Amino acid sequence: MTSNVLWTTPIKLGHSPDADDAFMFYALAKGKIDTYGLQFEHVLRDIQTLNEWAKEGKLETTAISVHAYAYVAGKYAVLTHGASMGDGYGPLLIAGKDVTPQQLEGKTIAVPGLMTSAYLALKLFMPGCNTVVMDFDAIMPAVISGEVEAGVIIHEGQLTHPNYPVFAVQDLGVWWKNDTGLPLPLGINTIRRDLPEEVKLAMSQVMYQSIAYSLGHRTEALEYAMSFGRGLDTATADKFVGMYVNEWTLDLGDAGKRSIELFLTRSYEQGLIPVLPPFEFVA
Repeated sequence: MTSNVLWTTPIKLGHSPDADDAFMFYALAKGKIDTYGLQFEHVLRDIQTLNEWAKEGKLETTAISVHAYAYVAGKYAVLTHGASMGDGYGPLLIAGKDVTPQQLEGKTIAVPGLMTSAYLALKLFMPGCNTVVMDFDAIMPAVISGEVEAGVIIHEGQLTHPNYPVFAVQDLGVWWKNDTGLPLPLGINTIRRDLPEEVKLAMSQVMYQSIAYSLGHRTEALEYAMSFGRGLDTATADKFVGMYVNEWTLDLGDAGKRSIELFLTRSYEQGLIPVLPPFEFVA
Protein backbone atom coordinates (compact mmCIF):
# COMPACT_ATOMS: atom_id res chain seq x y z
CA MET A 1 0.00 0.00 0.00
CA THR A 2 1.62 3.24 -1.12
CA SER A 3 -1.10 5.77 -1.93
CA ASN A 4 -2.84 7.91 0.67
CA VAL A 5 -6.38 6.99 1.60
CA LEU A 6 -8.97 9.67 0.87
CA TRP A 7 -10.39 10.06 4.38
CA THR A 8 -10.24 13.46 6.03
CA THR A 9 -12.05 12.87 9.34
CA PRO A 10 -9.80 11.97 12.31
CA ILE A 11 -10.28 8.33 13.29
CA LYS A 12 -11.03 7.92 16.99
CA LEU A 13 -8.78 5.12 18.23
CA GLY A 14 -9.76 3.65 21.58
CA HIS A 15 -7.29 1.80 23.77
CA SER A 16 -6.55 1.38 27.45
CA PRO A 17 -4.01 3.50 29.37
CA ASP A 18 -1.77 0.50 30.06
CA ALA A 19 1.88 -0.14 29.35
CA ASP A 20 1.24 -2.84 26.74
CA ASP A 21 -1.17 -0.68 24.71
CA ALA A 22 1.13 2.32 25.02
CA PHE A 23 4.02 0.20 23.74
CA MET A 24 1.91 -1.04 20.84
CA PHE A 25 0.80 2.44 19.76
CA TYR A 26 4.09 4.25 20.41
CA ALA A 27 5.07 4.59 16.76
CA LEU A 28 1.62 5.83 15.81
CA ALA A 29 1.39 8.28 18.72
CA LYS A 30 4.82 9.73 17.99
CA GLY A 31 4.58 9.91 14.20
CA LYS A 32 7.19 7.24 13.51
CA ILE A 33 5.28 5.52 10.67
CA ASP A 34 3.32 6.29 7.52
CA THR A 35 -0.40 6.56 8.25
CA TYR A 36 -1.44 6.68 4.57
CA GLY A 37 -3.16 10.02 5.02
CA LEU A 38 -5.22 8.89 8.00
CA GLN A 39 -5.36 11.11 11.07
CA PHE A 40 -5.96 9.69 14.54
CA GLU A 41 -7.40 10.87 17.83
CA HIS A 42 -6.25 8.60 20.66
CA VAL A 43 -9.03 7.95 23.19
CA LEU A 44 -7.73 6.36 26.39
CA ARG A 45 -10.27 4.58 28.59
CA ASP A 46 -10.41 1.43 30.71
CA ILE A 47 -11.37 -1.70 28.81
CA GLN A 48 -14.81 -2.01 30.41
CA THR A 49 -15.71 1.49 29.15
CA LEU A 50 -14.43 0.63 25.68
CA ASN A 51 -16.52 -2.56 25.73
CA GLU A 52 -19.65 -0.58 26.57
CA TRP A 53 -18.91 2.09 23.99
CA ALA A 54 -18.44 -0.57 21.33
CA LYS A 55 -22.03 -1.66 21.79
CA GLU A 56 -22.97 1.85 20.61
CA GLY A 57 -20.37 1.91 17.82
CA LYS A 58 -18.98 5.07 19.37
CA LEU A 59 -15.40 4.82 18.07
CA GLU A 60 -14.21 4.01 14.56
CA THR A 61 -11.60 1.59 15.84
CA THR A 62 -11.21 0.31 19.37
CA ALA A 63 -9.64 -2.26 21.63
CA ILE A 64 -12.20 -4.53 23.26
CA SER A 65 -12.28 -7.76 25.22
CA VAL A 66 -12.72 -10.87 23.06
CA HIS A 67 -15.78 -11.58 25.22
CA ALA A 68 -17.30 -8.24 24.16
CA TYR A 69 -17.04 -9.17 20.48
CA ALA A 70 -20.04 -11.46 20.98
CA TYR A 71 -22.13 -8.34 21.60
CA VAL A 72 -20.65 -5.96 19.01
CA ALA A 73 -19.89 -8.19 15.99
CA GLY A 74 -22.74 -6.56 14.08
CA LYS A 75 -20.89 -3.24 14.25
CA TYR A 76 -17.20 -4.24 14.28
CA ALA A 77 -14.80 -6.59 12.51
CA VAL A 78 -11.58 -7.94 14.07
CA LEU A 79 -8.22 -6.51 13.03
CA THR A 80 -5.68 -9.32 12.84
CA HIS A 81 -3.06 -7.04 14.43
CA GLY A 82 -3.08 -5.75 18.00
CA ALA A 83 -4.49 -8.75 19.89
CA SER A 84 -3.53 -9.69 23.46
CA MET A 85 -3.10 -13.44 23.72
CA GLY A 86 -2.05 -15.32 26.84
CA ASP A 87 0.20 -18.05 25.49
CA GLY A 88 0.38 -20.32 28.54
CA TYR A 89 -0.44 -17.50 30.97
CA GLY A 90 -3.32 -15.13 31.57
CA PRO A 91 -5.78 -13.86 34.19
CA LEU A 92 -4.94 -15.38 37.54
CA LEU A 93 -7.42 -16.80 40.04
CA ILE A 94 -6.15 -15.98 43.53
CA ALA A 95 -7.46 -16.61 47.04
CA GLY A 96 -6.69 -15.50 50.57
CA LYS A 97 -6.04 -19.11 51.58
CA ASP A 98 -4.19 -22.00 49.99
CA VAL A 99 -7.17 -23.76 48.39
CA THR A 100 -7.90 -25.87 45.34
CA PRO A 101 -10.22 -24.77 42.53
CA GLN A 102 -12.73 -27.37 43.73
CA GLN A 103 -12.87 -25.68 47.15
CA LEU A 104 -13.96 -22.44 45.48
CA GLU A 105 -16.96 -24.00 43.73
CA GLY A 106 -20.05 -22.04 44.73
CA LYS A 107 -17.97 -19.28 46.36
CA THR A 108 -18.10 -15.61 45.37
CA ILE A 109 -15.19 -14.57 43.17
CA ALA A 110 -14.37 -10.95 42.28
CA VAL A 111 -14.00 -10.24 38.55
CA PRO A 112 -12.94 -7.07 36.69
CA GLY A 113 -16.14 -6.71 34.63
CA LEU A 114 -18.85 -8.92 33.19
CA MET A 115 -17.77 -8.24 29.59
CA THR A 116 -14.12 -9.01 30.19
CA SER A 117 -12.45 -12.12 28.80
CA ALA A 118 -11.16 -12.81 32.32
CA TYR A 119 -14.76 -13.26 33.49
CA LEU A 120 -15.65 -15.50 30.56
CA ALA A 121 -12.53 -17.64 31.02
CA LEU A 122 -13.37 -18.06 34.71
CA LYS A 123 -16.93 -19.19 33.92
CA LEU A 124 -15.63 -21.68 31.35
CA PHE A 125 -13.16 -23.01 33.91
CA MET A 126 -15.53 -22.95 36.90
CA PRO A 127 -19.17 -22.79 35.74
CA GLY A 128 -20.60 -23.04 39.25
CA CYS A 129 -18.89 -19.99 40.74
CA ASN A 130 -20.68 -16.80 41.78
CA THR A 131 -19.12 -13.48 40.82
CA VAL A 132 -19.06 -9.88 41.98
CA VAL A 133 -17.67 -7.04 39.85
CA MET A 134 -14.87 -4.83 41.16
CA ASP A 135 -12.37 -2.44 39.60
CA PHE A 136 -9.37 -4.52 38.53
CA ASP A 137 -7.04 -2.78 40.99
CA ALA A 138 -9.44 -3.32 43.91
CA ILE A 139 -9.58 -7.11 43.58
CA MET A 140 -6.30 -8.08 45.22
CA PRO A 141 -6.88 -5.76 48.24
CA ALA A 142 -10.39 -7.23 48.61
CA VAL A 143 -8.96 -10.76 48.66
CA ILE A 144 -6.28 -9.75 51.19
CA SER A 145 -8.83 -8.10 53.49
CA GLY A 146 -11.20 -11.07 53.29
CA GLU A 147 -13.97 -9.04 51.67
CA VAL A 148 -14.10 -11.78 49.03
CA GLU A 149 -12.71 -15.28 49.22
CA ALA A 150 -11.11 -15.16 45.77
CA GLY A 151 -10.67 -12.96 42.73
CA VAL A 152 -9.36 -12.89 39.19
CA ILE A 153 -6.48 -10.46 38.71
CA ILE A 154 -5.31 -9.01 35.40
CA HIS A 155 -2.73 -6.52 34.14
CA GLU A 156 0.44 -6.16 36.22
CA GLY A 157 -1.12 -8.01 39.17
CA GLN A 158 -0.31 -11.21 37.29
CA LEU A 159 3.37 -10.43 37.93
CA THR A 160 3.30 -8.59 41.27
CA HIS A 161 1.01 -10.92 43.24
CA PRO A 162 3.91 -12.87 44.83
CA ASN A 163 4.69 -9.70 46.79
CA TYR A 164 1.34 -9.91 48.59
CA PRO A 165 -0.30 -12.38 51.03
CA VAL A 166 -2.40 -14.18 48.43
CA PHE A 167 -2.30 -17.65 46.92
CA ALA A 168 -2.36 -18.46 43.20
CA VAL A 169 -5.11 -21.01 42.61
CA GLN A 170 -5.22 -21.28 38.82
CA ASP A 171 -3.67 -19.42 35.92
CA LEU A 172 -6.52 -19.44 33.40
CA GLY A 173 -4.09 -19.14 30.48
CA VAL A 174 -2.31 -22.30 31.62
CA TRP A 175 -5.64 -24.13 31.90
CA TRP A 176 -6.73 -23.04 28.40
CA LYS A 177 -3.37 -23.96 26.85
CA ASN A 178 -3.41 -27.41 28.45
CA ASP A 179 -7.00 -27.96 27.35
CA THR A 180 -6.80 -26.65 23.78
CA GLY A 181 -3.15 -26.25 22.85
CA LEU A 182 -3.93 -22.64 21.95
CA PRO A 183 -3.25 -19.23 23.48
CA LEU A 184 -6.05 -17.71 25.57
CA PRO A 185 -7.62 -14.84 23.59
CA LEU A 186 -8.06 -11.82 25.84
CA GLY A 187 -8.14 -8.57 23.89
CA ILE A 188 -8.52 -7.59 20.24
CA ASN A 189 -8.54 -4.44 18.19
CA THR A 190 -11.61 -3.92 16.05
CA ILE A 191 -12.76 -1.58 13.32
CA ARG A 192 -16.27 -0.47 12.43
CA ARG A 193 -17.83 -2.39 9.59
CA ASP A 194 -19.43 0.72 8.05
CA LEU A 195 -16.07 2.29 7.20
CA PRO A 196 -14.89 2.11 3.56
CA GLU A 197 -12.89 -0.98 2.74
CA GLU A 198 -9.78 1.04 1.90
CA VAL A 199 -9.89 2.66 5.34
CA LYS A 200 -10.13 -0.74 7.03
CA LEU A 201 -7.17 -2.05 5.05
CA ALA A 202 -5.12 1.09 5.73
CA MET A 203 -5.87 0.83 9.44
CA SER A 204 -4.75 -2.79 9.41
CA GLN A 205 -1.46 -1.76 7.82
CA VAL A 206 -0.97 1.12 10.28
CA MET A 207 -1.54 -1.23 13.22
CA TYR A 208 0.92 -3.76 11.86
CA GLN A 209 3.61 -1.14 11.27
CA SER A 210 3.15 0.45 14.70
CA ILE A 211 3.55 -2.89 16.47
CA ALA A 212 6.48 -3.93 14.27
CA TYR A 213 8.24 -0.61 14.92
CA SER A 214 7.96 -1.00 18.69
CA LEU A 215 9.17 -4.60 18.61
CA GLY A 216 12.12 -3.46 16.49
CA HIS A 217 12.87 -0.39 18.67
CA ARG A 218 12.12 -1.94 22.04
CA THR A 219 14.15 0.39 24.27
CA GLU A 220 12.58 3.64 23.10
CA ALA A 221 9.09 2.16 22.92
CA LEU A 222 9.43 0.73 26.44
CA GLU A 223 10.63 4.07 27.77
CA TYR A 224 7.44 5.65 26.41
CA ALA A 225 5.29 2.81 27.78
CA MET A 226 6.80 3.20 31.27
CA SER A 227 4.81 6.40 31.74
CA PHE A 228 1.69 4.20 31.62
CA GLY A 229 3.13 1.48 33.86
CA ARG A 230 1.45 2.42 37.16
CA GLY A 231 4.75 2.46 39.04
CA LEU A 232 6.24 -0.72 37.60
CA ASP A 233 10.02 -0.99 37.54
CA THR A 234 11.64 -1.32 34.13
CA ALA A 235 12.25 -5.07 34.34
CA THR A 236 8.65 -5.83 35.37
CA ALA A 237 7.23 -3.46 32.75
CA ASP A 238 9.40 -5.09 30.08
CA LYS A 239 8.20 -8.55 31.12
CA PHE A 240 4.56 -7.43 31.16
CA VAL A 241 4.83 -5.82 27.73
CA GLY A 242 6.52 -8.94 26.39
CA MET A 243 3.60 -11.06 27.59
CA TYR A 244 1.04 -9.11 25.58
CA VAL A 245 2.92 -7.50 22.69
CA ASN A 246 4.61 -10.25 20.72
CA GLU A 247 4.25 -12.35 17.56
CA TRP A 248 0.56 -12.99 18.34
CA THR A 249 0.03 -9.23 18.54
CA LEU A 250 1.83 -8.63 15.27
CA ASP A 251 -0.47 -11.10 13.51
CA LEU A 252 -3.05 -13.52 14.90
CA GLY A 253 -2.33 -16.16 12.31
CA ASP A 254 -4.55 -19.20 11.87
CA ALA A 255 -4.03 -20.44 15.44
CA GLY A 256 -4.98 -17.08 16.95
CA LYS A 257 -8.14 -16.92 14.87
CA ARG A 258 -9.04 -20.50 15.81
CA SER A 259 -8.59 -19.70 19.47
CA ILE A 260 -10.94 -16.71 19.32
CA GLU A 261 -13.54 -18.76 17.49
CA LEU A 262 -13.21 -21.69 19.93
CA PHE A 263 -13.35 -19.41 23.00
CA LEU A 264 -16.64 -17.86 21.90
CA THR A 265 -18.07 -21.09 20.49
CA ARG A 266 -17.57 -22.89 23.81
CA SER A 267 -19.03 -19.90 25.63
CA TYR A 268 -22.11 -20.01 23.42
CA GLU A 269 -22.50 -23.78 23.85
CA GLN A 270 -22.39 -23.34 27.62
CA GLY A 271 -24.95 -20.53 27.56
CA LEU A 272 -22.50 -17.83 28.63
CA ILE A 273 -23.15 -15.59 25.61
CA PRO A 274 -26.53 -15.17 23.87
CA VAL A 275 -25.40 -15.61 20.26
CA LEU A 276 -22.44 -17.00 18.37
CA PRO A 277 -21.15 -13.96 16.47
CA PRO A 278 -20.05 -13.94 12.83
CA PHE A 279 -16.26 -13.90 12.67
CA GLU A 280 -14.77 -11.38 10.25
CA PHE A 281 -11.03 -10.68 10.27
CA VAL A 282 -9.49 -7.67 8.50
CA ALA A 283 -5.91 -8.21 7.35
